[in-house]
Amino acid sequence: MQLKTGARLKSTVCDAEVMVITAPDASAALTCGGAPMADAASDTEKGAIDEAHKLGVQIGKRYIDAAAKVEVLCIKPGEGSLALDGDTLLLKDTKKLPKSD
Repeated sequence: MQLKTGARLKSTVCDAEVMVITAPDASAALTCGGAPMADAASDTEKGAIDEAHKLGVQIGKRYIDAAAKVEVLCIKPGEGSLALDGDTLLLKDTKKLPKSD
């Protein structure tokens, strides 16, 4: 699947929804809970979540891959963990704001 910046995707195994912030140049498979994600506007049947991919995603958090090719923002939490081409996405570190006195 060709991911596009701004695309909204939903999990087919849990309630998770994400928005693509940075999309990779090449086609890639974004999964949640071990199953491919679908367009948020489409109607899909919910399948069974893979127990090995059940780390969960948190609303408002950004997730990236190790090479920083893709970045997604969680807009609805869920039980499944996100992966790009089989590699689990990591929680992106937040930047510290400067201290104001």
